[in-house]
Amino acid sequence: MKEPTGWFAAGRSFRQALTLLSDGAFKLFAYICLEADRRTGRFETTQRELAQALGKSRRIIASYVAQLSDKGICRVRPGANQFARTLFEVADEYWPYERHVPDSSAAKTETYVQAVRETFLSIACGPGKFTVSDARTASHMQADGVPLSVVQDAILLGACRKYVSWLNGGSAEPIGSLAYFEAIVAELRQQRLPADYREHLRAQSARYGARWKLARAGNGTAQGGCPDMGSTEIVR
Repeated sequence: MKEPTGWFAAGRSFRQALTLLSDGAFKLFAYICLEADRRTGRFETTQRELAQALGKSRRIIASYVAQLSDKGICRVRPGANQFARTLFEVADEYWPYERHVPDSSAAKTETYVQAVRETFLSIACGPGKFTVSDARTASHMQADGVPLSVVQDAILLGACRKYVSWLNGGSAEPIGSLAYFEAIVAELRQQRLPADYREHLRAQSARYGARWKLARAGNGTAQGGCPDMGSTEIVR
């Protein structure tokens, strides 16, 4: 055999997918199968990366992804935003390998870290990436018993404080890592935010994030505060 590695056990189910999908969607399915972890049948990527790999537009890729989901060939868990990664899991009837089922504690940690990553990547003042070190920080938070909602609130609150500081003449350097929020996590463990306050923070973070992106793109600079949200409202 000229190439002993990189093979996929394509059998009857693979042929069946060929009859159910359009040519483009089947090509995407084949690509996912080749890239997926053999132990789990899972593959994480972004639509931008898929578009580059297959030479298609993101709009076309989105239509292929919809086919995989609608036909029950892959379970698809989309990212929370354009920066977050989408998780593909090939359905059992189309996956020819024995799956390694992680223990429940490992699965819970994975879910926790994934949710933290999506929130972290949603803020415009972050680095735009979630590193191995960030994943380790999130895992430690989960092991320490920090509720997921507290971490998510801390990220949103910290981002809003960063924006307010920046608009008042503070540093425009992006937040470097998840560790930046550890002190705020500790603060919120002592005094939780009201349950209905998260959506307010999310809206304000998105609003200020748009101004942050505009300024960093060189299309203008934002000066001063915002008339309907003073720093005391966010900084507490």
